Amino acid sequence: MDEFNIIRKREEIPVEDTWALEDIYPSDEAWEQELATLDSDKEVLTAYAGHLAEDAETLLRYLEIMEQTNKKAASLANYAMRRSDEDTRNATYQGMTGRFMSIAVALDTACSFETPEIMAIPEEVLDGFYQACPELERFRRYLTDLRRRKAHVLSAAEEKLMAAAGEMAQTPINTFNSFINADLKFPDAVDGEGKSRPLSQSTFITYQEGADRVLRKSSYENLYGTLKNFRNTAASLLNAQGKQLQFFADARNYSSALEASLDLNNVPTSVYLNLIDAVHQNLDKMHRYVRLRKKLLGVDELHFYDVYAQLVPGADQKIPFAEAKQTVYDALAPLGEGYRAILKEAFENRWIDVYENEGKRAGAYSAGVPVHPFVLLNYTGTLDAQFTLAHEMGHALHSYLSNAHQNHIDSQYVIFVAEVASTCNEALLMQHLLAKTTDKKERAYLINHFLEQFKGTLYRQTMFAEFELNIGRMVGEGQTLTADVLSAEYRRLNELYFGPDMVVDDEIAVEWARIPHFYFDYYVFQYATGYSAAIALSEKILTEGESAVRDYLDFLSGGCSRSPIDLLKGAGVDMTRPEPVNQALDLFGRLLDEMEALMEE
Repeated sequence: MDEFNIIRKREEIPVEDTWALEDIYPSDEAWEQELATLDSDKEVLTAYAGHLAEDAETLLRYLEIMEQTNKKAASLANYAMRRSDEDTRNATYQGMTGRFMSIAVALDTACSFETPEIMAIPEEVLDGFYQACPELERFRRYLTDLRRRKAHVLSAAEEKLMAAAGEMAQTPINTFNSFINADLKFPDAVDGEGKSRPLSQSTFITYQEGADRVLRKSSYENLYGTLKNFRNTAASLLNAQGKQLQFFADARNYSSALEASLDLNNVPTSVYLNLIDAVHQNLDKMHRYVRLRKKLLGVDELHFYDVYAQLVPGADQKIPFAEAKQTVYDALAPLGEGYRAILKEAFENRWIDVYENEGKRAGAYSAGVPVHPFVLLNYTGTLDAQFTLAHEMGHALHSYLSNAHQNHIDSQYVIFVAEVASTCNEALLMQHLLAKTTDKKERAYLINHFLEQFKGTLYRQTMFAEFELNIGRMVGEGQTLTADVLSAEYRRLNELYFGPDMVVDDEIAVEWARIPHFYFDYYVFQYATGYSAAIALSEKILTEGESAVRDYLDFLSGGCSRSPIDLLKGAGVDMTRPEPVNQALDLFGRLLDEMEALMEE
């Protein structure tokens, strides 16, 4: 199908397959007009400097204006960034994004007085404010969470300096995005018939899942060979990322960059470390899966270009996007008609940018814009692409429901719970597909995909988390993250996680150079914890029905109105304990048992 095999220009993509960013602003000119108002907002807000502790009404007025300004800034940022992601080579939208970031940093810098002033309000005085002004209760959660980190807040002058450094701190991720998405080009791969095949970040994934081992090997060597040529540049970027994280952690009196990053979301570091420990205790299952893959592929050596190839030949089919939408819609019936009505609105009103085009940002994401979420895909018609649709719509509806039920200041759910809704959707989709089939070959195909999700989300993301933990410790000890240091550590972890039946070659040792999440401040562990929580929630939804759905929808509607640990506890999952991770990996073991039995028949 042409839409899966040809990388088109942006203007060649049908409008109905693009997102409706005009829902945010009808034109670039309207965006410019709104951007200009941020200067006056800054003047209004800065006029409150030195006055936040005077009385309850003054504090309330400031918080109300701040909330509305932040909501406006979210729309401005999303319009510019989403436009830029349509074609990362477009200098106009790169410029708009840059100008917004500069103004936003200036606004943050000007308002840096807020945190130290609020921190300085005595507890008894703030209690009196709540009594004197009941309207201030709407901001109690925000104020309480802000004051929770009092030990890590600096003086007003120091906070202003830290805010001014914000734009500079974004340099590593901004440079990485331009490097990996816009500038880096890969030589064509060659398939088993000797034909050239265009290679990009998106087509690479498709080729790696295909049956043509020649194409898999060629695309693997060409992509990683190219990255290896730029490994020193990539290492310099990742080293800069680590240094800036350590700088801010030290400045705020945290014991580590890990603690600083997790404390922003009120998540104890023990959750991160316990995840790695639990997965280490279950590496035997991962090694067993690798041995099964090697056996079923019938290869003398299992390489990393074999780890995504389908184990059930002939079961894979291209799935048109319309069919993928319908299947996802059907699979999410257990969540109720209200949930599916929002999903239908998203499908019918261009919340999604569907196909890859030249220069488009790779991968997939959901952006929780105030007007409604927007989802970027690079849809390729595979089963994995259908699961990606379910995944990103989980994010989107989480954002939609939180925006609908919370004030803006309490609507942005924190990163720790961000992957729960997305992976719960994936689990429900898998159970739906398994329930529909009676064909043993198709069942084996689906179970293998489920196993791949465990491998990719629980095991691989935990490996990423351990890599990020270890290189963060290296930076904290004063080491420089050279290409050799990074590659050696990455190779070691691949050997540990994949076991003795996997060939760990030079190419995979440089994979760290293409992983964007290493620039997201200890983000990746939450894929694994979120997946564990999602497995538990999906089973509760399917077995307990309405009561579990009600608790789950309350969680989706909660935004950041409670701590992430408490939000999940309200839905019935306690992530401070090892049980969710162990239960998920027990399911992985049972699926592996069934897969082995099916493949013996």
